[in-house]
Amino acid sequence: MTIENFPTAVFCGENLSCRRGGRSVFTGLSFRVTSGEALVLRGPNGSGKTTLLRLMAGLARTASGTLTWNSGDIRDDGPAHGARLGFAGHLDAVKPALTVQENLSFWAELRGANQADVTQALEIFSMAHLANLPGRVLSAGQKHRVALARLLLGNTQLWLLDEPANTLDDIALNALRNVLGEHLQRGGIAVIASHGDALLAQANTLDLRHFIQNKPIMAAA
Repeated sequence: MTIENFPTAVFCGENLSCRRGGRSVFTGLSFRVTSGEALVLRGPNGSGKTTLLRLMAGLARTASGTLTWNSGDIRDDGPAHGARLGFAGHLDAVKPALTVQENLSFWAELRGANQADVTQALEIFSMAHLANLPGRVLSAGQKHRVALARLLLGNTQLWLLDEPANTLDDIALNALRNVLGEHLQRGGIAVIASHGDALLAQANTLDLRHFIQNKPIMAAA
């Protein structure tokens, strides 16, 4: 598995506004996160955490504002942004007819990783003993571990994680904390939507409630 450090990068959102279903979700939202940093998104259900992650991933469009990577608009080069991106959302996207090994091998081929990387990802998330089980028999927590293991396949610098601790037992939660820490040490960037306790000892926070109330403030440490 590739262990080189990532190049210096800055991921920014400036004066972002978003509408969904004919109503404003948030407005006047700005953030800045750099290599080796994590940004935790906070806020109640419906405040726009998942929506903001989708905007960051280029899967949805803002009503106004810009999202930039090293000063370049992410919309100007969608394939490049997709190549640097690892996304773990609410839907684990585990194919039920494929085994755990086959699910990860499929993703490894797309990302230019190899079978050694797949084996290591299985071991990190304590799934080696599940490698030959089909996706349809996995528990919710096991499927989520498969989704998180995909982050380790391919050298993606930007991780967008939507409630990544959901359904995880203590062993998997510790594995997630470890891989997040290692990712940041290499100069990776992580944006994490979370209701629960912090996964990381140090992270900037962005409370989306401020932007529902139209009080634009920057993310603070």
